[in-house]
This record gives sequence, structure tokens and C-alpha cells, in this order.
Amino acid sequence: MTSWIKNLFYFLLIAGLCAALSILALFYFFGHDLPDYTQLKKYDPPVLTRLFSKEGDVFAEYAIEKRIFVPIESLPDHVIKTFLVVEDEHFYSHFGLSILGIFRASFNNIKNKLTGQKGLMGGSTITQQVAKNFLLTSDRTLLRKIKEAILSIRIERALSKSKILELYLNEIYFGASNYGIAAAALNYFDKPLNQLSVAETAYLAALPKAPNNYHPIRNKEAALARRNWVIGRMYEENLITADQARSAIQEDIVLRQHKTKDIIDAKFFAEDVRRFIANKYGTQTLYEEGLVVHTTLNSFYQRLADEALRNGIIKFDRKKGWRGPIGSLSLKTWVHSLAKIDTPIYLDTWRLAVVLDIKPDHAIIGFKDQTSGTIPLHLLKWARKHIRLKNGKTALGKEITSPHDVLTPGDVILVSKEGGLETDHYQLQQTPEIEGALVAMDPHTGKVLAMSGGFSFDRSQFNRASQALRQTGSAFKPFTYLAAFEKGYSPTSLILDAPFVYESAPGQPLWTPQNIEKRFFGINTLRAALERSMNTTVVRLAHAIGMKQIISVARRFGIYENLPPYLSAVLGSEATTLLQFTAAYGMLANGGYHIRPYLIEHIQNRHGKTIYRQDNRTCPSCDLTPPTTDFAPTLDSKKVTIADPISTYQIVSILEGVGVRGTGRRAKPKDQIIALKTGTSNDYKDVWTLGFSKDLVVGVYLGYDHPRSLGRFNTGGSVAGPIFKEFMEKALAAQQPQPFKVPPQTKFMRINRLTGQRAEATDKNSIIEVFKPHQNPNPSGSTSSSSLSNSAVSGIY
Repeated sequence: MTSWIKNLFYFLLIAGLCAALSILALFYFFGHDLPDYTQLKKYDPPVLTRLFSKEGDVFAEYAIEKRIFVPIESLPDHVIKTFLVVEDEHFYSHFGLSILGIFRASFNNIKNKLTGQKGLMGGSTITQQVAKNFLLTSDRTLLRKIKEAILSIRIERALSKSKILELYLNEIYFGASNYGIAAAALNYFDKPLNQLSVAETAYLAALPKAPNNYHPIRNKEAALARRNWVIGRMYEENLITADQARSAIQEDIVLRQHKTKDIIDAKFFAEDVRRFIANKYGTQTLYEEGLVVHTTLNSFYQRLADEALRNGIIKFDRKKGWRGPIGSLSLKTWVHSLAKIDTPIYLDTWRLAVVLDIKPDHAIIGFKDQTSGTIPLHLLKWARKHIRLKNGKTALGKEITSPHDVLTPGDVILVSKEGGLETDHYQLQQTPEIEGALVAMDPHTGKVLAMSGGFSFDRSQFNRASQALRQTGSAFKPFTYLAAFEKGYSPTSLILDAPFVYESAPGQPLWTPQNIEKRFFGINTLRAALERSMNTTVVRLAHAIGMKQIISVARRFGIYENLPPYLSAVLGSEATTLLQFTAAYGMLANGGYHIRPYLIEHIQNRHGKTIYRQDNRTCPSCDLTPPTTDFAPTLDSKKVTIADPISTYQIVSILEGVGVRGTGRRAKPKDQIIALKTGTSNDYKDVWTLGFSKDLVVGVYLGYDHPRSLGRFNTGGSVAGPIFKEFMEKALAAQQPQPFKVPPQTKFMRINRLTGQRAEATDKNSIIEVFKPHQNPNPSGSTSSSSLSNSAVSGIY
């Protein structure tokens, strides 16, 4: 018996030695060319880049893997313990491998193999999962498991348990492109980790095993079962009470997905920021380095910009009539057929519907979810038939007296429920053909406060604010007048509005500009000519002062880099972007110093270091040693004056008159001090309204992406002007009117705005005019002093 025990002892000893030697051999054979696990000490995962508005709200995120890194000390204790009881309950006691777990998984896998059941059971610890996720592939092979085991033991020796947990909870995949527990909590439940309920924590802990198998919508039953199992484990390990467990199990899985557009929809703005970062730092930095981008975006103004632009576009498009339904289908199978049609991506508030029936005073419509609604007759009145004539022009069909005049049962249409309408009442909508843009800017700094680059970013990502080059039309005229004022002319200088014929070169056709009214107005002051936006006068003025001066102004104000030296250019025949043009008007508003439009204040990397700052002014006096109390430190001023301040203020004063007496009357907000100018390019292809208060400059543009006429008399004042007015009225509603800053040495005198002569307050045409110190009103009784009307200049007839 003793001999038998001794033999058994030697056998077990030899077997153990062989096993140990085998393990050592495996470690030696497979361990010498393994990945460098020490790199985990410097874990620097891809993290999402976030864009913040000036109020501190996130409005855009960019990432390949949605991840928000959270250090272990900031992770709530209950979240950590929940994951441990689910994924690795012996985490703090094992050395990287769970021997019991390996034997249990091996036994179950053999049993499954023998019984023909599919699937392999894993026995991985959290450390093994870290080794696999960071350093190895996901191949389910014996070789990979051996390497995983070796790396796990080495990781345990090199890193603390806390560091391993930090790596694991920030790296694991939760489905739907979410990596790490913090991003998952935000994107599934829109909550920070410390606000998760028991049920929500349990669901997140249930996901890493197989995220796609526990999808909360596609696989809801399996998701609930897995989550409830986790809740059971939480109760067994005394993480929660019995009452908490029962309550959590009763809860449904309610997603509250984090959507930045719930805060503010600023996709055109965000895309311009994204392009800037990608161009400056590269796409890898943008999508992986977790940049914190502080922008100039004003959320309130952005909402107003989108709303005003869309309202204006829809209003103009409806003037062109109803172009018909998207399609038609059989009412016998409408539910099935409508479900197959993709809803055009324009606005979240628009829905796809089918016309089910027509009544005398309304149409009945049905939706994909089989609910119904109505379109009252009065909301169809705009939808007169759009008729395209043989000459390319358009016309409207007969007045709408019945829903039958517009719709037919089976028509597939777009509708929206507007504010103030009855519960089941909807507006008929159609995709606008015209496009446009709106920019709001701080005229003192160039900060872009809002930018709407089109009707819908999802329909077209082309930004008509920053990318579209369009003819400026009459909106360029103030800069020609500014050139004249810099050469000594004043607002009371007289000019002749009469036929103007110009021969640019011998043998070339004669050029004869016309006013939009197709008539002429005789002798006018420069103020009156600009307020009424006369074409022939500005051409005559440009001819008198020379194109060189106007080209200089256009370059200084950043409108055109190389304005051609042709007289037609002063009528806005050249193209620029709305963003550049709005900045130029901002330089009028600020008194004539240079600004450059920008969207980003500063950018920080994931570690909080500022890597980009727009304002790079220095403060030399901040570093005085020892400090002095004689004066307060100040930043260097980098303001560059680009125009004479009084000349600039004279233009501002005239542009105030444009909104009171001129072409901008429909664009001027009530009870506000606003300077503005409208513009309409040749053949009504591009329309503009640009203007400003003391601290806010706004530009609006409308036109077709493939330029064509908007139709006769669709001008900047009538089309773009109401959009400008709607935005400005709401943007400035809470502000008291602020007068524009008056430059030193400016002289004011009461004059008659039509003659430029002194006037009494009782004169209905009298205004307070702006003069330079050496300038005076026109002499009484004179109609030609300081006038251009009698200039015998070659080429003027």
C-alpha cells in the first residue's frame, strides 16, 4: 500500500513537473513575440471631438468611435460593482486568469460539442478582455487564447487593478458605435453615469457580452431577459435591495437618445468648422483626438436664422404655385405601399402622407403609422397650379375653390403640422426650388453668431453662405459712394439721373444702364440717389471718380480681391459670398476698421491644452516685474482702419434712410435703429438684403442654385427683405434701440434731402445731414454747386 502511494506521488509529481514545463514552454514559445503590453500604461484612446456654442451647449460631435474617456476615480462605485458581478466577480482575487472559469467553460464547451449545441462559452476575465481588445484580434482560436492568457498575466503584473478596470470600462463596445461606458450612458439614456437608474445601469452592464443580440428595439425580449438577469445578480451580491430589484424589473427599456439637434440644429455652421479643423490638423485628429472646440455660435440667433430663412423660402416658393404630388398609389394597398416610400429628408417636422378622401371643405390624409389627419380648404388656397409657359416663364392656374382643385385620392404628399393649428390639421408642403442663406455676425469682432446655409442641410450640404459666389447687384452701391466720399464728395453733392451711354472701346457696342423703374429722376443729392438705388447715377459717379478708387475700397473691405475696372462692376455684376459681404457691411457698422469673419474662438486638446486661439493679441504689461499699480494691464489693439471714419458714418446715415424712405422699407424692423441696403442682380437672379444695428450685422441672400430669374419685380427688398426683418425683429426684441457711434469732428446740419440746401424743421423733406468739418450744405438757390450734372466728361451724353 505504501509503495502504491509512493508511486502515485511520484506520478503526480512528474505529471505536475511536465505540466509546469509545458506551461513554461508555451510561455517561452508564444511569449517572446507578443505585443508590447506596457503601452497600456499610456492609454490614449480615440475620443470624440465636440463643438460647443458660446453658451456652452454641444451642437455637433465627430468620431469614428463614440467615446468619452472617464478616469477610474470619476466612475461611480455602483457602476463598477455592477460590471464586476456580471463580467468578473473574482476580479480582485485572480492573477489575470480564472482557473475555475476556464474549467467551467471547457466543460460546457465539451458538453455542447457532444450534444450538438452551437456556441462556445468563454471563461475570460476582465484582464483577458483588455488583452484581447487592445493587443490581439478577436479570432476564436486556441493560439489566440494562449497569447491572451500570457498577456493577461503580464498585464496584471504591470498594471494596478484600478488601471485595468479603467481601460476596460472606457474601451468596451456597447453597440451603435458607442465605445466606453460614459458614451453609452449618454447615447442610450442621455444621462451622466451618476444619474443612471438601477435598470439603466443593469442594461448597460448586459450589453458587452453581445451588443447586437440585446438591441433594445430589434431584440427587446432578449434585452429585457438579459437585463433582468443582471438585476438578479445585483440583488444576489447585495448591491440593491429586494424592493429596488422588483421595481427595476418592472421598468421598460426607455431610450432617451442624446441628440445634439435637441439643443440646436446648426449643421451648416458645424460643417464649416469641421472642414477648418480637418484642413488644419487632419481628419485623424478631428475624429480621434477628442478636441474641445469653442465656437462663436449663438444658439438663440441660430434658431431665428433657420426659422426666418425657411419661412421666407417657403413663402416665395408658394408664390410660384403647386407643382404636384410626389407620386400616387392605390388606396387598396396604401398602408403597405406608403411604407415602402422613403420620406424625403428635409425637415423633422415634415411627414409623408397619402390623400385618402376629398370632402367639400377638407382633404383626409393617412400616415405610415396608420393615423390620419385633415388639410382644411383654407390651407390649400396657396396651391394654385404651377404652369410653365413656352417662353420659359411661369404662371398660376385658377383660384382654389375646392380641395379637388389641388389633390386627388391616392396622391402622395408632404405635410407639416404648424403651431396654432387644430390637433389633426396639417399644412400641404412641397420641396422648394429656390435656396438661400442667412449670416449674423458681430460687426466689432467678425464672430459669426449664426449661419444658415440653405433650406435643409440633409437635402444639400452645399453652404450658400460661405461657398456660393453670387452677383451682389445694388447691394454693392454703398461702397462706390464710400469711394466718392473719401474723395471729398458729401451726401448733399448733386448728380444727374439721366440716360447714360458709354463706349468702352472703339467699335464696341454702346452700354446704356437703366433704372429698375425704366425712368429717370433728374438732379438728385447723392443721399437721395443711394436711398432710391438709382443705377445710372452710380455709374455716372463711378465714371467721375475713377474705378481705381472703387477697386481699392472693394479690396479693403474684403468683397472682391480683384474687381475688374469696368463700370458695370459698380452695379454688382461681380460675385462674392454672403459671408464676405456681410463682413464688409460689418466694417461699415464698426466705423471702418477691418474684421475677418471667424467661427472658432479656441480649440483645446483632450488634455485641456489650447492648441488654437483666434484672438492672438498680446498683453505686454501683464508680465511687468515687479507689478505696478499705476495702470491696469491692457491687450494690444490690432484694429486696422481701412476707411475714413466720417466717410463711413456718412454711408451708415444714408443706409438708415434706405429703411425709412428707400428700397428697404419692407425690410426695416419696427422701433429699431437699422442701416440696410437691398440688392437685385441682373434679370432678378440673385436678391440680397444686408444691414446692421450698432452691434449686429446680418446678411440674407436668395437665388436658385442653377441661376435663373426669380421673376420680374422679385427684388431684394420684396424677397430677402422680409427674412431680414423677421430675424432682426426677434433678435433685437429685448434690446433698446442703440444709435451708431459718431466719429470725432463730425458736423451735423439740417438740410432738405432732395436739394442738399439748408432747411427748417417744418420742411417735410428736411433731415439732419452728416458733414465733414470742411463741408457745408449746397448754397441756397443753387441746383448745380458741387454737382456732377454739368461735367463735360468724354463718353457721357
